[in-house]
Amino acid sequence: MRLRKSARIQQLGSAIFAEMEQWKEEVRQQGMDIIDLGIGSPDLPPSAQVMDAMGKAVADPGNYGYPTSSGGLGFRAAVSRWYEYRFGVNLDPETEVLTLMGSQDGLAHLAMALADPGDMAIVPDPGYPIYHASLVLAGVTPWIMPLRAENDFLPMLDAIPTDIAQRAKFILCNYPSNPLSAVANPEFFEKLVRFAREHELLVVHDIAYSELAFDGYEPTSILQVDGAKEVAVEFHSLSKSYNMAGCRLAYMVGNAETVQALGELKSNIDYGVFEAIQQAGIVALEEDRQGTGPKVAGIYQRRRDVLIHGLRDAGWDIPTPKATMFLWAPIPKGWTSRQISREILYSTGVVVIPGDAFGKEGEGYVRIALVREEEVLKDVVTRLGRFIAEQKTKGRW
Repeated sequence: MRLRKSARIQQLGSAIFAEMEQWKEEVRQQGMDIIDLGIGSPDLPPSAQVMDAMGKAVADPGNYGYPTSSGGLGFRAAVSRWYEYRFGVNLDPETEVLTLMGSQDGLAHLAMALADPGDMAIVPDPGYPIYHASLVLAGVTPWIMPLRAENDFLPMLDAIPTDIAQRAKFILCNYPSNPLSAVANPEFFEKLVRFAREHELLVVHDIAYSELAFDGYEPTSILQVDGAKEVAVEFHSLSKSYNMAGCRLAYMVGNAETVQALGELKSNIDYGVFEAIQQAGIVALEEDRQGTGPKVAGIYQRRRDVLIHGLRDAGWDIPTPKATMFLWAPIPKGWTSRQISREILYSTGVVVIPGDAFGKEGEGYVRIALVREEEVLKDVVTRLGRFIAEQKTKGRW
């Protein structure tokens, strides 16, 4: 056959992750115990009430027809109630909320719904890989917006050329950020909304980590800015906040025209999320709203502290994040992100992700996910402490 991968597939940035899977397999074959702090997949289950609700819904014969691609009104209404409780934002569940099979589903398809091949969008670097991949799939040209430590990993909006801002269909931001663990204050979002109004472009904000915040910090929804719904949409997910990653349940809220556009595209792709999962999602949101459900932020804060303090004592000074389930760790000079990630894995069995997996601006960093219990993370500190001590003797740390 003459079949081959399409040019789109060849442009997707999966090479680093595929290479890392090969490294892990080689380490396993050597008999080393691996502690995987790579993928940000929660290691905890949902609450007992959420699992019970899903079990009952799975046992209901009435839930096995096709769901609607936009999601049931019951779930969308629960999202609206939660947004009003959490952010003071009022949403129309019929026109301003769209159910998704995970936020990655919506992020992957949004450019197809809003832009044509040859159009442009502004995306962050470093950024979650689907941001760039979605543009490749839609034939949209990315304008890369660098995020750097000297500006607290916030975009320098004034540095975006006027012609780029006016040509772009949308600008994508993510705070609290994966992989950067950076946060943004309300003033930044006010400035971002003004920027969008001035240049008549859409803001796409990924806020999947809003409930994983520490030390009293409370993340902001862009929709809290007056008039933001005229120029912005926001993606949120039940994956991290309620340990429902495998359920694939999320939503987009905000600008009604954008919600309708993505909804129309999705209606040609799938039939929506299994009703039993939506019913479990309603319970999760209502538990949170009523204050009866478990809060995961405290768990991740304790895990953060185990690694931050332990590694700092060992000689690796990593900034303390205010949110997310990740550490964005600067590496010593003389290493590339990929070199040190490989060396750490082969020497200690600990998996971290090289920063350049998230864009060229990620060079010089690795991402560490807080996805194991505290006792295991103490073992990570011990292993990495030995590694750091060994590298110091060689003058490489």
